Amino acid sequence: METTVRNKKNLVEQTADRLTETIMNAEFKKGQQLPSEFQLAEKLDVGRGTIREAIKILISRHVVEIKRGTGTFVAEKPGQVEDPLGLAFIKDKKKLSMDLYEMRLMIEPQIASLAARRVTKEGMMKLEASLQAIEENIAKGMPWTDEDIAFHETIAEASGNQLASTLIPIIHSAVKVFAYLYGKPLTETTIATHREIMDAIRAKDPERAEIAMRNHLQRNKVYAEHLRETAGENA
Repeated sequence: METTVRNKKNLVEQTADRLTETIMNAEFKKGQQLPSEFQLAEKLDVGRGTIREAIKILISRHVVEIKRGTGTFVAEKPGQVEDPLGLAFIKDKKKLSMDLYEMRLMIEPQIASLAARRVTKEGMMKLEASLQAIEENIAKGMPWTDEDIAFHETIAEASGNQLASTLIPIIHSAVKVFAYLYGKPLTETTIATHREIMDAIRAKDPERAEIAMRNHLQRNKVYAEHLRETAGENA
């Protein structure tokens, strides 16, 4: 009996791995609906029960997701957990915001430098559109946190480093944590410092891009520290 259970478990895990490999090979693309259990069972030459259990494994690994009443789909970011560092469970959000800024200062200037070396024409167009969205929202008095995050994620993509593109969205929880703590983010210098970064990347000047990103982050960190101290005095 134990051997039978072990073999069944192995078959399920093997099937999950085969499905994952199929997705990695782009046979099923991000956001695409998977075939029915019957079709997958036929394709992989296993029972429908095995497919059902394998799908559960892929859901736990965030490779696929269930949309009620529709079906099973490949996740938009296969394998990526929304909060892998458990930041939502850190109680001291003020210290977390400072720690995240320190972490950003360690890596984002170098990412901007790489982006200046490797940005493509399409990447530059995307970066310009992202900055325009920030400026338009600021001008209209609308929230722009999501646009700010998208701007930095676009720079990470332009760097050509796939790990940067994966890591930056996680670290950029700092932007939302900061907005949650202090309300309206810094707007006085946001447009100017973002433009400095974009212009340096457009000029393909790595050193200038690195300095511009560092300047942008340091200004925001100083502003965050000021608000943190003010909040402490008023507490």
